Amino acid sequence: MRLRIFQVDAFTDRLFGGNPAAVCPLEDWLPDATMQAIAAENNLAETAFFVPDGEGYALRWFTPTVEVDLCGHATLAAAFVLFELLQPGRVRVDFRTLKAGILTVVKAAGERLAMDLPSRPGKPVAASAGLSAALGRAPAQLLAARDHLAIYDSAAEVAALRPDLAALAQLDCMAVIATAPGENGIDFVSRFFAPKQGIPEDPVTGSAHCTLVPYWAERLGKTRLQARQISPRGGALDCTLKGDQVTLAGRAVLYLDGIISV
Repeated sequence: MRLRIFQVDAFTDRLFGGNPAAVCPLEDWLPDATMQAIAAENNLAETAFFVPDGEGYALRWFTPTVEVDLCGHATLAAAFVLFELLQPGRVRVDFRTLKAGILTVVKAAGERLAMDLPSRPGKPVAASAGLSAALGRAPAQLLAARDHLAIYDSAAEVAALRPDLAALAQLDCMAVIATAPGENGIDFVSRFFAPKQGIPEDPVTGSAHCTLVPYWAERLGKTRLQARQISPRGGALDCTLKGDQVTLAGRAVLYLDGIISV
């Protein structure tokens, strides 16, 4: 079987920036084991698969080791493939997902794509000695949602983190987000570590902002925020809190358009 595959750098306006995602359009679902094997072969943070579903598409995401409940950058990448390559002229798509509901992506101004994701506010919890040791520095505050949100006082502290990934993988959470106030027009910065899911450090993580945005919106007293994920590749997100939804907008760049044999 020969399948089309794309690789897109999401949340960036330059090639080799942002977060690379593979996108594999399908007519019908492949066996889960086959999709997982394709994602492992791609060895990217996520591979998105979608199939026609009414006027929209059903969408699923796989890391190299597991299927995940939500992935923002691969959703943005899937919409980019539809809008720019498969259905030029299309400006909106609704993706039906297994656990995150309907995710809508639209073309916005300035070649940006904007998508709505569910808000996932965190609740304060005590930072364990194990988490602080795994991160290499105790956070000033810790919140828990799907992921743990470790809050620091400065962007420099977040940038300097050199976590023990093996220790992080033993924690009772899907992933750990580290965040702090930003500088020079950036409201907040973050990094994202998910070694338990086969992702040591994710370059730019849309789903993490489902927890980041409600926290920073309340703390800073505004609903429109500029965010930057300060991984080595880096990425920029224009974020808006709208009730129980988070809208994330960013650009994407095509890296690869090819065929795989399965």
